[in-house]
Amino acid sequence: MQTIHTDAAPAAIGPYSQAKVVGNLLFVSGSIPLDPTTMNVVGEDIQTQTHQVCKNIEAILKATGSDFEHVVKTTCFLHDMNDFAAFNEVYGSYFTGKPARSCFSVVQLPKNVLVEIELIAEID
Repeated sequence: MQTIHTDAAPAAIGPYSQAKVVGNLLFVSGSIPLDPTTMNVVGEDIQTQTHQVCKNIEAILKATGSDFEHVVKTTCFLHDMNDFAAFNEVYGSYFTGKPARSCFSVVQLPKNVLVEIELIAEID
């Protein structure tokens, strides 16, 4: 098992890693819309925050030689399910391979953000 860390994505804000590799699978921890340099929340709306989350995920995927096309499964957490359509618009522009997905509305996310995404991807 290998622990993944890249400075191009936000550092973990708790006792966990950005990602782990087991065999040819990459398990990416829940990513929230933090700027990797400042660790501040980016944006106040679901679309801006979703773009930032996807940029953070992309940095982790690239650090392992993977990309969005190799994502097998995502789990998405939204603060408000009324944001579902706007979230999907941005999400769909990144996850064009249409991985398996679960999406839940939750009461609260870390730092009171609007979205968090975790995933499993295949790596070579």
